[in-house]
Amino acid sequence: MGEFMVFNFEQVHNYYERLVFEDVARMFSSHQDFTADMLADVACVALNRLPARYVRHDVDMMFYLTEHERHAIEQAMAEALSFAFTFVGERAAKRQALG
Repeated sequence: MGEFMVFNFEQVHNYYERLVFEDVARMFSSHQDFTADMLADVACVALNRLPARYVRHDVDMMFYLTEHERHAIEQAMAEALSFAFTFVGERAAKRQALG
């Protein structure tokens, strides 16, 4: 008989998800005209501009990063979020002007 193995992938996640969600929530104070749906769109646009980095534990990723890599991640996130807020805001303004 074959051996039965249980797979546990529940901990696997994209490292950037939590960071982006937290930053979008934090940045809401500067974008209070954004609806909840727009903020979700911002998170999606930002995440799609960042590389996927799957981990089981966030602390493991941070432990192995150099200072240069940490700075590069912070810079990439800042650029992705800036782009996403602008993109979603402009798209919403165009929709409002048309409708």
